[in-house]
Amino acid sequence: MKTKNYFSIWSIAILCCMFSSYQIIAQEVGLQLYSLRNQFKTDVTGSLDLIQSWGITKLEGGGTYGLPMEDFKKEIADRNLEIVSVGASYEDLQKNVDKVIENAKAFGANFVMCAWIAHEGNDFDFAKIKEATEVFNKAGERLKKEGITLAYHAHGYEFRPYENGTLFDYMAKNANHFAFEMDVYWVKHGGEDPLALLNRYPDKFVLLHLKDMEHGVKGNNTGHEDVETNVVLGTGQVDIAGVVKRSKELGFVKYMFIEDECSRVVEQVPQSLKFLGSL
Repeated sequence: MKTKNYFSIWSIAILCCMFSSYQIIAQEVGLQLYSLRNQFKTDVTGSLDLIQSWGITKLEGGGTYGLPMEDFKKEIADRNLEIVSVGASYEDLQKNVDKVIENAKAFGANFVMCAWIAHEGNDFDFAKIKEATEVFNKAGERLKKEGITLAYHAHGYEFRPYENGTLFDYMAKNANHFAFEMDVYWVKHGGEDPLALLNRYPDKFVLLHLKDMEHGVKGNNTGHEDVETNVVLGTGQVDIAGVVKRSKELGFVKYMFIEDECSRVVEQVPQSLKFLGSL
């Protein structure tokens, strides 16, 4: 009888550990809503149901897909979802920070991310990175006073050579009032090693975009690529496992968002979640 009870208690303990592990994964890994942009166009509530069915609770977004703000927030809350990060344009951060703050607070988000620095064509140089650094520091200081962290999301053109490093190095070393969101796909596409960059600036990255790149794709410094080159996490040429492991060790990354922009997103996200759950 004692042996039987022992194994019964041990089994319960194992189940509790498994459940706890799932909870940790669910809290850490979220979804960038742009992944389901096409689905949201035709079915907002159905898209939210889909996200809920995946076990995801944390979201990065910024819009309401045609619904009034309060209605959209209710749909989010009804599914135990939470917008923790919202996007902001470079122009608004430069000229209308109040609008950015108002939008973040409306969603209850503690992070604001900017994913693109406005520039003409493929013309991106030191003057532009210096300007952007000043814009982000100024806006980031305002946001910080409101309890919101500004994070810049590089797209690859920031890794062009500058002095003994890159333009990104200049920005990272002068980022006094803002942090960064690393999109591992775009870092790789721009010619950098995501894991090496994380190790070079361990306390600068507070958010991650988990996105894998199809084998055979050769990057460039334009910040543009065919979205169909987004593949299931762990099957491409980005060291997703290494980045996730290291980010957990460092402890500065607050949220990791899956962002899958391809037409197979509905099929791929569950597979990506399975891969992340195996790490």
